[in-house]
Amino acid sequence: MKNVLFAALALAAPFLVIPDSASAHHGYAAFDTKATITLQGTVTDFHFVNPHCVIEFDVKAGTGQVVNWKAELSSVNHLTQQGWSESSVQTGDEVTVTGYRAKNGAPSIWVTKIVLPNGTSNTN
Repeated sequence: MKNVLFAALALAAPFLVIPDSASAHHGYAAFDTKATITLQGTVTDFHFVNPHCVIEFDVKAGTGQVVNWKAELSSVNHLTQQGWSESSVQTGDEVTVTGYRAKNGAPSIWVTKIVLPNGTSNTN
């Protein structure tokens, strides 16, 4: 009887772990999805890479201090289907980013909408 119970638990263990690990990467677990923020800033770098593209940009705080933010976007494949390329965002570009801020207070945002210098607006 003990062997049957042990075997059943051993077989069930992977299924109990999979949902948690799957949501850890592709979910928004690190971001507060209950409220959005909008930031304007100057692009310092653009990483057109998988698994998620990232725009680094400087935002001037109300105190005059400049804070470097990281804006996380979807994958290269998803953005390419929307017409993006490696040259869609350039260092020095002014962008307006709306999205979910990191729960831990880090200067990081999951982008839900971005307005590029040419005025085009894209959703993530």
